Amino acid sequence: QVQYVESGGGLVQPGASLRLSCTASGSRVFSFMGWFRQAPGKERVLVAVIATDGATGYADPVKGRFTITRENDKNTVHLQMSSLKPEDAAAYYCRVGLSATTWVNGWGQGTQVTVST
Repeated sequence: QVQYVESGGGLVQPGASLRLSCTASGSRVFSFMGWFRQAPGKERVLVAVIATDGATGYADPVKGRFTITRENDKNTVHLQMSSLKPEDAAAYYCRVGLSATTWVNGWGQGTQVTVST
């Protein structure tokens, strides 16, 4: 089972930026890496995904504000978040996958993002 270590979350004001990072354990490089988020009382949802060739996809609420990147040699994925809104507040998790819809079982502890004045 893959293990994840997420970092970079924090408390910021609306309009600020944050950069999240996540490293997956093991040496296998999976075709896809993604960032999910879960707000209190809501389901965990996919917000950004990236393939090994750098192709990316974003959920509509974050398009134009979030950028996902990856370092294949380090099994690491980043999420640069800009123009943060209160509705972006959530616990953020990363995951590796075989496709954009087939994810490897397991979750890390996540990193908390709070957007508030």
